[in-house]
Amino acid sequence: MSILSKRYPRLDGAEKVTGQAKYVYDQNPKGMLYGAILSSPHPAAKIISIDDSKVRRLPGVKAVLTDVHPTGTLRYVGEDVAAVAATTAEIAKDALELFDVKYEVLPFAADLDAAMKDGAPRVFTNRSNIRDPRVRGEGDVEAGFAQADVIVEDEFRTQVQTQSSLETHGSVAMWEGDELIVWDSTQAVHGVREGLAKFLEMPESKVRVICQHMGGGFGSKLQPGSYSAIAAKLSKQANAPVHLMLTRKQDFLVAGNRPDSIQKIKAGAKKDGELVAFSATSWGTPGISSNARTLLPFVYEFPNWKHEHFDVFTNAGSARPFRAPGRPQSSFAMEQIMDELAEKLGMDPLDLRLKVDTNQTRLQEWRKGAERISWNKRNKTPGSGSGPLKRGLGLGASIWSTGGRGTKATMTVFPDGGVEVKCGTQDIGTGTRTIIAAIAAEELGLKINQIRSLVGDTNYPRSGGSGGSTTAPSVAPAIKNTTEKAKAKLIELAANHFGVQPTEIEWGNGEVSVRGAANKKLTWKEICSLLDSESLEVHGEWVEGLSSAGVAGCQFAEVEVDIETGRIDVIKIVAVHDCGLILDRLTTESQINGAVVQGVSYALYENRQMDPITGVQVNAEFENYKILGTMETPEIEVIFHDEPERGVIGIGEPPTIPTAAAIANAVYNAIGVRIRELPMTPDKVLTALTPSTNGR
Repeated sequence: MSILSKRYPRLDGAEKVTGQAKYVYDQNPKGMLYGAILSSPHPAAKIISIDDSKVRRLPGVKAVLTDVHPTGTLRYVGEDVAAVAATTAEIAKDALELFDVKYEVLPFAADLDAAMKDGAPRVFTNRSNIRDPRVRGEGDVEAGFAQADVIVEDEFRTQVQTQSSLETHGSVAMWEGDELIVWDSTQAVHGVREGLAKFLEMPESKVRVICQHMGGGFGSKLQPGSYSAIAAKLSKQANAPVHLMLTRKQDFLVAGNRPDSIQKIKAGAKKDGELVAFSATSWGTPGISSNARTLLPFVYEFPNWKHEHFDVFTNAGSARPFRAPGRPQSSFAMEQIMDELAEKLGMDPLDLRLKVDTNQTRLQEWRKGAERISWNKRNKTPGSGSGPLKRGLGLGASIWSTGGRGTKATMTVFPDGGVEVKCGTQDIGTGTRTIIAAIAAEELGLKINQIRSLVGDTNYPRSGGSGGSTTAPSVAPAIKNTTEKAKAKLIELAANHFGVQPTEIEWGNGEVSVRGAANKKLTWKEICSLLDSESLEVHGEWVEGLSSAGVAGCQFAEVEVDIETGRIDVIKIVAVHDCGLILDRLTTESQINGAVVQGVSYALYENRQMDPITGVQVNAEFENYKILGTMETPEIEVIFHDEPERGVIGIGEPPTIPTAAAIANAVYNAIGVRIRELPMTPDKVLTALTPSTNGR
């Protein structure tokens, strides 16, 4: 391969860094109005009445909606109450102040602990806050623990992490007759079209969704938001395009998050490290929705195990899919309990993994990573370093199984040599536009910039949502299949030109020739000129055999902990990951870097803070919702474990899974005290180091 599996820059890189790339926020169709949503100030309330008379009298207001909430019963701060569209963003904002809304304020439970208390206010009057458990398991857990020579048991907690995309969620809606055009910051143009058409009770064929560029999506933009439908309704009422982006505060409150968790875990092993039994009970809140589950046991296999999980309703914004849903919180607990087992067995944590890990790829990855982080320099006795600055090493593992399929594509070859590929996928910043061009160029023997790659439009052939690391394994085979069909047609054309059979045509580096006749050859331009005035258009789709699913990975962390201030500095992360055939080493490395950065941020900083008195998130802005910055970003060494024979597999999710766990284990190695709650802030470190709280 001359292009694939090499390092090459994104096609749209220059466009983005020069500000020419047009995001949804940048759309500005002629006559556009600005929409705004009035959000609930209460965590639980009923809407008694809405008087919009003052709003409608405000000059510049062109449309008003007071029916945006489906039931009138509000269950969290930030829920939609009313909406308005006006000639300027300032007028729309002023108009929100003029709605006169009467509420019946109700009691609430805004966080996990409050909602689980006896007698806590119910989020849904007809249902308990604590839902029926999901129970999984196999073997005989009691018998398993009876065989164990060592047993460890502990409780771990993880926090709610919000999505925090740089571009907030939002849409620009415009009607052309009975057809609706929506520019949406989305990870699924076709999915949004389906959802919008259903909600607005109109044919899908009458809805077009476009997303040329988007400013970040980690799972929460896979589904249509109410803002899209509100923008469409305002646009219809005003007979003008409407630009409606959520404010940063609204984005924090309503646009999705990673659920928190409480995980009580017990694990047992024999003297030689053989794992024999595992049990876990976990709780987590998805706000008013469902599925806050963790996946336990994670990565490692026990013959006897049981996991019981409870979702807990709270008066807070809904959870949504978030980069490797359920895995980072599971990994944080699982990898620490594995380290605790190793310590009790008197084994090195890496040696225990090498003994019990059944994934043959990861066994190789463990060894590569250990060498790069210099694992042999790890403190043999945790916390044994001298001075107030303590260094330590830790490790964690990841697993991810999702593949991808179902994508379709169209290629058009023009008589002047131009090539255009259309695919209804979307580029969420991972370089999908670039790999489409690279695959087509590789197959045709052209340069990447000779291919025009068009994505992010429901007018293009269908592809799925960009979530769950499914995009590359879904899109890549479809592009190769489509290009092969175009190539076959061009070979037929060349064969007719030379009066030979297609089997006698050889495809070279952007040219064709007749086998054994050196003087009978055509350049790419000459082949395409045979099309005369009619372009060649072919359609292709995902095919078996070019992609697969299931990747492993592991990470090693080096940290420095100041035991006088409690500050944790992550010095280095070594990330060893596989993803089958790597399409572009540069963008793959970029994805792993981004995932690690998000993992470090999860480990040390991010935390949704709910006020128990008001039920309001008190840090719904970037000043007080802490996210890892450039100055805190550690050295990240990415090591690819190549397995090209497995075909294309996604890599977006897995590298964010083990980072927090590896850091937690490194902190223990540095200071000799475990931090079992995320984020690992200085106050938790100092509390843990206090003898009266850690039992020392």
